[in-house]
Amino acid sequence: MPLSLLLVDDSPFGRKMVKKCLPPGDYRIREASDGRECLDLYRQEAADLVFLDLTMPEMDGFETLARLKEIDPDCRVIVVSADIQPAAREEVMKLGALDFIKKPPSSETIKEAVARVQS
Repeated sequence: MPLSLLLVDDSPFGRKMVKKCLPPGDYRIREASDGRECLDLYRQEAADLVFLDLTMPEMDGFETLARLKEIDPDCRVIVVSADIQPAAREEVMKLGALDFIKKPPSSETIKEAVARVQS
């Protein structure tokens, strides 16, 4: 069965970077360009793993993460962001993110993230 991924970033290039770094495998990939679209897609069908940007218009990644956890406390979210301030990392970890990956992501960090979910 394919691993269901939800890539959330207001930048198509940001979503493409994550896709490009994915290790070879069987994936079902859905994409959202903002937090609201992410929540709608997740409500329709939960994802095995969500890659979430922090800086987005309308609803940022912090609020999106908090709402995802309200919908599904067990949802697995990895934040992928250029905001590398320690306070941002600390906040997303408190909100329940599995990890925080600095943009641009490397193939190795994305591979490790996917491996954690598959094990």
